[in-house]
Amino acid sequence: MSLPVSLHSVAEEMDVPSETFRAYVNRRTGELFTVSDDEAALVDQDPADLERLPDWQQDLLPKVREVLESGDFLPLPDKLEIHEWAIMERFARALDDPRHREQVGDALHGSGAFGRFKAVVRAFDLEESWFRYRSEALEEIAREFLEAHEIPFVE
Repeated sequence: MSLPVSLHSVAEEMDVPSETFRAYVNRRTGELFTVSDDEAALVDQDPADLERLPDWQQDLLPKVREVLESGDFLPLPDKLEIHEWAIMERFARALDDPRHREQVGDALHGSGAFGRFKAVVRAFDLEESWFRYRSEALEEIAREFLEAHEIPFVE
């Protein structure tokens, strides 16, 4: 891939499935690549141990090494930098219906807040609105990241 990078693609790449993955962007080419913790751990393995890996992992290792050791790849904002709870709170405050605003906001407090939030959003049939809001928030975080690192992008 060559620059500029797609803002939407960067936002999607930031939305990794768990904390055991980290997404990167190549500041020169705009290439996006995600590395799991397991893949990253392979870089430090004894070369003799690497010979026992399946072919697909051996084929992947040079790219993982490039991503982790090259100064060209920058880690994208991760789950901690994205602050999903804060996005959920802003969504709740932005709701027009006062009853929805109150109950979705209340769901965010205490243990199990993420599950309660999703249940209340589902109960009020706000899932589509939530996913759109969340997608726009991730794109804004991606935009700020790309601008801060002077990486050109297209909307």
